[in-house]
Amino acid sequence: MKTAQPAQPDPTDIPLEGDQERAGPIDVRLFTIPGSHPGVAVQLMLEHKDIPFKRTDLLPVVSWGVLKALRFPRVTVPAMSIDGRRVQGSLEIARELERIEPDPPLFPVEPTLRAKVEEAERFGDEELQQGIRRPLLWMFRKNTPALRSYLEGARIGLPHGLGVRMAGPFIALDARSHEATGDNVRRDISLLPGMLQRIDNWIAEGVLGGQELNAADFQIAASLRLAMSLDDLRPAIEGRPAGELALRVAPNYPGRTPPVLPGDWLEPLGGSRRSPRPTA
Repeated sequence: MKTAQPAQPDPTDIPLEGDQERAGPIDVRLFTIPGSHPGVAVQLMLEHKDIPFKRTDLLPVVSWGVLKALRFPRVTVPAMSIDGRRVQGSLEIARELERIEPDPPLFPVEPTLRAKVEEAERFGDEELQQGIRRPLLWMFRKNTPALRSYLEGARIGLPHGLGVRMAGPFIALDARSHEATGDNVRRDISLLPGMLQRIDNWIAEGVLGGQELNAADFQIAASLRLAMSLDDLRPAIEGRPAGELALRVAPNYPGRTPPVLPGDWLEPLGGSRRSPRPTA
């Protein structure tokens, strides 16, 4: 497996000149935010396919200006340049990786199974991903120092401690952009048991968690693994098939956020907190 080589963001030294043919190995650069679950999903796909790549770590909100400067069409991560081609979003990147390196495949050949995998993948991208992102942002606003643990292994162009001290306004703006209000976060938590059951059902059906991992495995497991870094949510996930999938696909995930959610918000998950296991 090729491991990521984080690099400081420097838009001026990254040529993005459109569709250019080039001889030799492809040049792949992943732009992401440390701890970003869709970013981790894409990194796992790259490693799964043994595609060498470089990683540029960006800070929340600051990433918007960097991506605009690099002429990406949107200001979201993950974003990727592949021999100068710009690709954004974990769904789009998965298909581009499949095109440039078909083996091992991210999608099954059998049409019915592929349709189910793509359904699970869309659920991971459109529902689960935001359902974990908003609680995380809400928690960071209550406990910004916890952000530092998610910077493990990242190169953001300044000392991690300074980055965390400066992060408050950026976290607030990011939370606003994702509508991470108390009401929305409480609703997200109330929906989590149903989402976990849906994932467990897909595992039982063989759509997820098979011998050969697929795009939906990476998409969903990365979000679950981020959720398991939150002490408030981890007890509801670990010990069930969804949690086992998360630990199998993404055994090492940076970050830990101590309990901060109001107890009554957690009642749909079983109510009382228990002491979480140490984050793997």
